[in-house]
Amino acid sequence: MDGVDAQRKVTITEIAREAGVSVPTVSRVVNGRSDVSPGTRARIEDLLHRHGYQRRPPGPGARTAALLDLVFNDLDSPWAVEIIRGVEEVAHEAGVGTVVSAIHDRAGAAREWMTNLRARASDGVILVTSVLESGLRDELQRLGVPLVVIDPAGTPVPDAPTIGATNWAGGMAATEHLLELGHRRIGFIEGPPRLLCSRARLDGYRAALDVAGVPVDDALIVPGDFYHAAGFAGCDRLLDLDEPPTAVFAASDQMALGAIEALRRRGLRVPEDLSVVGFDDLPEVRWSAPPLTTVRQPLADMGKLAARTALDLARSVAPAAPRVDLATELVVRASTAEPSTPKSRNE
Repeated sequence: MDGVDAQRKVTITEIAREAGVSVPTVSRVVNGRSDVSPGTRARIEDLLHRHGYQRRPPGPGARTAALLDLVFNDLDSPWAVEIIRGVEEVAHEAGVGTVVSAIHDRAGAAREWMTNLRARASDGVILVTSVLESGLRDELQRLGVPLVVIDPAGTPVPDAPTIGATNWAGGMAATEHLLELGHRRIGFIEGPPRLLCSRARLDGYRAALDVAGVPVDDALIVPGDFYHAAGFAGCDRLLDLDEPPTAVFAASDQMALGAIEALRRRGLRVPEDLSVVGFDDLPEVRWSAPPLTTVRQPLADMGKLAARTALDLARSVAPAAPRVDLATELVVRASTAEPSTPKSRNE
């Protein structure tokens, strides 16, 4: 093998390592994009010249545009749509494409996604309430593709910036609102326990009861998964207690809507017979019957911040903080009121 052939085998990854930048930054220079600082561009171009790097001609239909990968576990939720809306707004302004994927916890799905990511030379990955096995995280690092996490599932990924919301404060605010109305038996429908945001909302609920001097009754805490059916089943379980609650706080708006349907089927009214609070403030809940009191989670803003952080990392700009929690806000509508004597739970 002669010297010229050896030089031509240098990879973008090796150039990036020597230049001290990310692989996407080198890719931008190779593709003639303008969003690289003059000093960095000069350093990379010098290395490309010295190593005799020659860009491979693109195959039919190949893309050279910058991309962000947005990865969910599932996409069957309005919550996911709000995150996508925020990411896409920032990506569009930056002239960057967005690839949305769902891995569904299926065997091999994450590895298939990684194979596709290598082929499209993504500028960054935004992982939403999902888990990547350590081998895939290592592969992202090897490729120089920055990772940003929204609402981590389980232990946060080391060295990856994390975007979240003040879930503990939101859970406390929702419970305090019901306590201030006079409720003392407040049911809670949990989110998936594997998610840190779910556990934080439950902790906020418990903290508000503790501050008010109201004992926590574990019978009033029922499992859920953020979806409508779990809210329906959880509310039914609470209403079947010998001493049912006068209010229910569901850890997501979808579960709150499921709870309202469970009440409707029993001939019970909201809030006359039982108050209901949700969490998220999805666009649909202001049109529910009645409009839902909920905790507003800035989902689109979380997506925007995650996209800006990923693009900054691709330009070798470090985030100001490793974790950012955006503020939640209680939004009081017509689904909560002072407690009254409920009808028979079996009506």
